[in-house]
Amino acid sequence: MTTDTPARLLQLLSLLQTPREWPGGELAERLRVSRRTVRRDIDRLRELGYPVQAARGADGGYRLAAGKAMPPLVLDDEEAVAIAVGLRAGAGHAVEGVDEASVRALAKLEQVLPNRLRHRVATLQAATTPLASGDGASIAPETLTVMASAIAGHERLRFAYLSHDKTPSRRLTEPYRLVSTGRRWYLVAFDLDRDDWRTFRVDRVSEPFATGARFAPRELPAGDAAEYLRQSMQRRQETYEFEVTFAAPADLVAARLPRWFGTPEPLDEDNCRLCGTSSDSVEWMAVRLAMADCEFTVHRPSELVACVRDFGARLSRAADTRGA
Repeated sequence: MTTDTPARLLQLLSLLQTPREWPGGELAERLRVSRRTVRRDIDRLRELGYPVQAARGADGGYRLAAGKAMPPLVLDDEEAVAIAVGLRAGAGHAVEGVDEASVRALAKLEQVLPNRLRHRVATLQAATTPLASGDGASIAPETLTVMASAIAGHERLRFAYLSHDKTPSRRLTEPYRLVSTGRRWYLVAFDLDRDDWRTFRVDRVSEPFATGARFAPRELPAGDAAEYLRQSMQRRQETYEFEVTFAAPADLVAARLPRWFGTPEPLDEDNCRLCGTSSDSVEWMAVRLAMADCEFTVHRPSELVACVRDFGARLSRAADTRGA
């Protein structure tokens, strides 16, 4: 019989977080207590804010319903390792859609992992060979978690940085946001030594260190971090203007393309137009447009038109099995 009430409540909560209904008798057997004790423990969980629902019937089944706010989760060892490995893989290779919230979750999870589980996560990560992006932009997840923690805690961040021309420097910053472009991570921060806002490629950062010195966040000179990064990249790099029309509703296209592409303009209910500027290669632009998975026509620039045409011809030849 489990006499440690806090430990028993955690074990009960772990069972209830499995998406199924648990008969009272089965819970009592798992916890090695009486059904009366199970009912009493269920009442304690409800008092703590866990929305435990009871089903009518001879055995009185229980399940955990979705609440207005998410109470603390209880994960077993296997679940914690699986989540940590997945988040580290996504964060370390700038997978599109794995944004700063995911990195903050990874930082919180790794902070509370026991040493035995940290070792298992590191072992699994070392044994996994990810598909490289081809531009050498993979980064250590620990770098992202240090940055995310500093951003959340409004702590000044110090790190070593290697510029595009390989010039090393040391930076002291007030970190604002992390932004993933799908291929790379960037840090948007206020550089205290240069007294101005800067963007840093995270794969060029090393030895990040949260100093512990707090700061009051400054107002960013743009709508949000993604917009500031887009403007910063346009200032630093050669850009080109593009115009593309899609045979799809504007909201559908907007959901399938990154925000920094711009906002599609509706032409009618079933068509839209996207105009903007980009510093990406036309090859990458062609691939990204194709990933929207809807009919589109490129109007400019001519280099992108030619690239899409050649790309489509290569794919058609690859799919031609008549000569096989």
